[in-house]
Amino acid sequence: MDDEDLRLTPRPHTAELLRWAEEQGLDPVPEGPLNAVLTLLELGDARLHDGFPELTSPLLQELLYERIHLYVQPAPDQDPLAYGAAVLLLLEHQRAAKRLNAKRHERLRAEAEWQGELLAGLLRQPHLLTWPRLYALLLRGAGVDTADPAAVRSWLDGYRELEPHDQVAVLAGIEGLDQPEGTDGWTEGVLLSIGMATDGARLLVENRLMQRSYRNLAGLNALGLPMPAELSGDFPQFEAAVQAEALRLLGEWTVPGLPELLLTEYQDLAPEPGAAEVDHYIVKRGLVELPDIGDWPAPEEG
Repeated sequence: MDDEDLRLTPRPHTAELLRWAEEQGLDPVPEGPLNAVLTLLELGDARLHDGFPELTSPLLQELLYERIHLYVQPAPDQDPLAYGAAVLLLLEHQRAAKRLNAKRHERLRAEAEWQGELLAGLLRQPHLLTWPRLYALLLRGAGVDTADPAAVRSWLDGYRELEPHDQVAVLAGIEGLDQPEGTDGWTEGVLLSIGMATDGARLLVENRLMQRSYRNLAGLNALGLPMPAELSGDFPQFEAAVQAEALRLLGEWTVPGLPELLLTEYQDLAPEPGAAEVDHYIVKRGLVELPDIGDWPAPEEG
């Protein structure tokens, strides 16, 4: 697997931006949130100028309101407003590089400020969680050393042994979430939505990684260079590399190694429902009534 050819791994200019901020005397921004913001923008639709994403109003909304809460779980000692602060720092850099005029800069700053505050609230909503974010909260709340894979596995094994009602009690005890309904808030629908969001969020990152790689390969093709072996057939190696990189990124934003564990060894603790399970839930809840097959109109004879 030649990463120089496939270019799957994003290469955000985090260190360079932090150095620039220090030179300019700007308020420091934590490296983790800044790296997450730059990476998600790089994997999105942002145009890059000298390696830095260029922000627009639609990109701000997509990042801070629609996307980032699917992926990041701030550490207990980290201010959730740091993600908005990271966007503000990027805007200052964009303005200094003369890529924004004063009017657009002021408007985007205002949007980033209120959407960054909104994000802090979104991160507290149980129904907006994904499994990696949820288990990151559980592990940290239990005092587990998340840098120790054995400790993470041990806690997951213990949680797996709990009865379902005891598991729900643990969920209801999570600090850092708004849970006015307590255990009653952890309904089947909430858990179903967490599984669906997890699957969708991971697939989105995988698709963006593929697009990033394909753009680089188009450049190789234009130069008359051969295509990497991973893409010469049905590319199972490429698909495996894409999933591995997506899981690595998801772990970088929550707990390293955790997303892969939840997808493989502990899938029973983090189910991702298919269409049949979703349809069953909808019908069971009476949200839609499917007609009996006997009532379906017979096909017209040709």
